[in-house]
Amino acid sequence: MYAAFFGLEHLPFSIAPDPRYIFLSERHREALAHLIYGLDGGGGFVLLTGEVGAGKTTVCRCFLQQMPPHCTAAYIFNPKLSAQELLATICDEFGVERPGGDPARPSVKECVDPLNAWLLAQHAAGRSCVLVIDEAQSLSGDVLEQLRLLTNLETDEKKLLQIILIGQPELRQMVARPELTQLAQRVIARYHLGPLAPRETAQYVAHRLAVAGWQGAPPFTPRALTRVHALSGGVPRRINLLCDRALLAAYAAGRKEVDARLVRGAAREVFGGAGDAPPRRRRWPV
Repeated sequence: MYAAFFGLEHLPFSIAPDPRYIFLSERHREALAHLIYGLDGGGGFVLLTGEVGAGKTTVCRCFLQQMPPHCTAAYIFNPKLSAQELLATICDEFGVERPGGDPARPSVKECVDPLNAWLLAQHAAGRSCVLVIDEAQSLSGDVLEQLRLLTNLETDEKKLLQIILIGQPELRQMVARPELTQLAQRVIARYHLGPLAPRETAQYVAHRLAVAGWQGAPPFTPRALTRVHALSGGVPRRINLLCDRALLAAYAAGRKEVDARLVRGAAREVFGGAGDAPPRRRRWPV
């Protein structure tokens, strides 16, 4: 609605994961480096956690795009499955054929045996295999245990499968449970993706506007950008929601500039009356 008014070719703050708008802050680059490190980690688990909207999926997409040619990846974005269903999905994502039986309710053995044979063949061909599970905080304890058992698939030199778990901060709490001690001992790298810093928030806003076709200095005043950071907590998805509504408010008022007052009003609308207080953030060590 407001795109033409501001001379934009696209809406700059859509929450859809458009690869044109990828912005890698220092934190995002560090998270990406941890995932790439995991490729040569010899197997086991890599954990990437972050608050809702922090950009975990963005990092994951960049990681999958930058994987070297000798790596094969399977990506699972709906982990609310039983252990058997997850194993069947892993086989399907890797293109592993499973033996006959009930395709809707395969046994663990009907999945693990052909998967192991396939992984061995990939290893013999000089290829590495990576399993990426998004929203991993939704995994049940027995499914996590089954994933741990998959890391037992190995040769004398290395593990056959690298597993990357991406999820909200609760994932770290899950892995820290006493009953998952053996899994925790197989985590070779972990990173918590924190929010953007104030300077990065301003860079993020300017980047998305530029991609959308904006020319010159951003329409947000310096004080408005300060309020955007404070009220969004530096979380990219919240920044998108807030800036989109602030631009709409400026359009409705016939103004080409977005000031702090417009940002506060937008925050009251999109955050349900929380326009005068930043969201609470949990702090986690990296």
